[in-house]
Amino acid sequence: MTDSTTMGIKTVLHPVTDLAKAKDLYAALLGGPPQTDGPYYVGFDAGGQHVGLVPGGGPQAMTSPVAYWHVADIEAKLAELTAAGATVREAAHDVGGGRLVAAVTDLDGNVLGLIQDR
Repeated sequence: MTDSTTMGIKTVLHPVTDLAKAKDLYAALLGGPPQTDGPYYVGFDAGGQHVGLVPGGGPQAMTSPVAYWHVADIEAKLAELTAAGATVREAAHDVGGGRLVAAVTDLDGNVLGLIQDR
């Protein structure tokens, strides 16, 4: 068996319709400004958790928050999940900084995100 260890949920992305207003609301909720602040993504770090805001749901077309499980080997975890009945929604791809992301849907259509940092 390969190393497909799951290290828990450390990232949750939220689709937002108004990035500026959402940024203000989440800054109030989390008690400080974002660590990443761009037109396509705003990210906050709060107590070891990363909370991201994605305008319009981004290229993934998110319609609700997606929890991202951090894994040691994203391809091995994708193989395990698809063997167990999940459907690949977003194949593993590099989003910069050596980070790979992917997403699957479970048998009920829930989206499960995966992240591997290299």
